[in-house]
Amino acid sequence: MNWDQIQGNWKQIKGSIQREWGELTDDDLDKVEGDRTKLIGVVQERYGLAKDEAERKVDEFAARDHSAV
Repeated sequence: MNWDQIQGNWKQIKGSIQREWGELTDDDLDKVEGDRTKLIGVVQERYGLAKDEAERKVDEFAARDHSAV
């Protein structure tokens, strides 16, 4: 999926994101609003990752097929 698709389907994708990163709260995801940069920042902060590692993980998540969400 690309980020336009993720943003357009944000409410449906949020469940997949919470399964992937269980420490992210509904409030976190409401603030992210489908924005890739914000999601990277929240993942980085919650999991204590370097920015490039958080970016890689978010991009790997986005590359998966979430059409069955």
